[in-house]
Amino acid sequence: MKMILAIMPSNLNEQISKTLLDSEYRVTKFASTAGFLADRTTTIMVGTDATKIENCLELIRGQIPVSEETDSAHPRVTIYVLNIKDFDRV
Repeated sequence: MKMILAIMPSNLNEQISKTLLDSEYRVTKFASTAGFLADRTTTIMVGTDATKIENCLELIRGQIPVSEETDSAHPRVTIYVLNIKDFDRV
């Protein structure tokens, strides 16, 4: 099991969430803040099988608009992929 945490500007979260939900991924999103000036961001959490992780990442990356201003020092979306040992849905 893997957990994806994708931290993005709030204006990107609706389209990314919709794309993931349409592809039958379970999505949890919550408001967050980041950076020195406390920019408003949204963090999306997606739990999925390890075999589906690449497809999920492609769906996320496919919804991020290309910008000439984007560089490695100022990414538009930060994505973490974590190993999950156990989880429980109650």
